Amino acid sequence: MSLRLPPLRPGHRIALLEGSAELFPALVAAVDAATHEVWLETYIFDFTSASAEVAWALERAARRGVAVRVVVDGFGTPELPAHWRERFDAAGVRWLVYAPLGSLGVAWPGSWRRLHRKLCVVDARLAFCGGINLLDDWHDPNHGALESPRLDFAVQVSGPVVADVRHAMHQLWQRLRAVRQLDPHLLSEVLASPPPLAAQPRWRDDAGAPAQAKVALLLRDNLRHRRHIEKSYLRAIGRAQREIIIANAYFVPGGRLRRALIRAARRGVRVMLLLQGRYEYFMQYYASRPVYDALLRAGVEIHEYSRSFLHAKVAVFDRRVATVGSSNLDPLSLLLAREANMMVEDGAFAECLRLRLLHAIEHQGVAMDPAQYARRPWRERGLEYLALGVMRLALVVQGKKYL
Repeated sequence: MSLRLPPLRPGHRIALLEGSAELFPALVAAVDAATHEVWLETYIFDFTSASAEVAWALERAARRGVAVRVVVDGFGTPELPAHWRERFDAAGVRWLVYAPLGSLGVAWPGSWRRLHRKLCVVDARLAFCGGINLLDDWHDPNHGALESPRLDFAVQVSGPVVADVRHAMHQLWQRLRAVRQLDPHLLSEVLASPPPLAAQPRWRDDAGAPAQAKVALLLRDNLRHRRHIEKSYLRAIGRAQREIIIANAYFVPGGRLRRALIRAARRGVRVMLLLQGRYEYFMQYYASRPVYDALLRAGVEIHEYSRSFLHAKVAVFDRRVATVGSSNLDPLSLLLAREANMMVEDGAFAECLRLRLLHAIEHQGVAMDPAQYARRPWRERGLEYLALGVMRLALVVQGKKYL
């Protein structure tokens, strides 16, 4: 396992995309302009409302001869609707399901290791990465129509990091094919060779702002990149001197992350957390609350997003460094799932994300009062520790410790 983080490399142009309202049109435009290939990975591929626009774009691309490869998670997207399977197959869209659930479902310990990253690469020249599923922000599979859109972010990036994203997606695709076909030669290719780029055109982008952002792709898997995303947070928190803003949907940080945030607050850094304020899932909602006490006592500001569901996994450090991706700060993301984040060093980009988070904190969040938190009912505390106990038991079954 390598703990050395990939370096931030210059030469990137990067744009922040908020919600499906900004991501989906950008994806559709990129796929419609594709001439060679489209790679796409997502945890949830829902075909309701606006997300269907992306599906149609993939179908159009495949019909005009573009190689289209799609991977969905077997829990987040247990199956594609029958008519979309037929359309994709007829058009030539190649798609695979990551870790389909077996007869035991989530009762089998191995089923908790999910594909949670959201990535797309078009023609080896443009990449997308973030926390947004192919799911309309006004629709929730469990709760139906939403009164307000969920809050989430992604990035569109061009530059050297695109090859890293494509390589990671190619490796996973080949691994899934090798496992499905039980082909040891194909499996060896996954570890030995990067995807061929010779057939791709050299892309030159002379439009827009200078390509000066420094960017790195951070992956988390269960082999070579087990702690890269967590370590990147720890490093950024440890280096912060003035301000830390973290927006995270499912926030159950381990001891290392909690201590890092507490130390930052005690040395005078303003630490603001925007966390889930509406009940979505029992374990994630209640298990996060027992960790608030030490943070609040250290001076960390906690704001609960109340307008709709919070799904973001982003942070800004000292108005200069930012991260946007799929990884929550909880054990399911940091110990079990495949995740992908972009770490960005660019003042303009970081400030753009910072202002959007501050707006959400000030206008769509509710500040947690430490005194009121300390007086919460015993029934609520019981639910919190029950949820945390269930999460810890699940980790024990997985053979994991969350330190």
